[in-house]
Amino acid sequence: MQCHRIEELLELLQGEWLQDQDLSLLQFLQKVATEAGFNEPLTTISDDTLIYQLKMRSRDQSEMIPGLAKDAVPDFKEAILRARGIIK
Repeated sequence: MQCHRIEELLELLQGEWLQDQDLSLLQFLQKVATEAGFNEPLTTISDDTLIYQLKMRSRDQSEMIPGLAKDAVPDFKEAILRARGIIK
């Protein structure tokens, strides 16, 4: 599990950091942390926060979070009927 997060973080970092090549790694990480609204020392930011922010920073603000989009049901009535097991 840990290895997967490291690989994902490095892959996301590479793509996004190329857009800000003039910044050092720490400057770029600080920029990402600030964009995420993280005001604590950079040494305390979690991998999950960085991964989420790197995924979402190039997306439209009205776009649904990818992890939630797969479970979204456009029709509330249908969602209730599914939850009750009436329809599959």
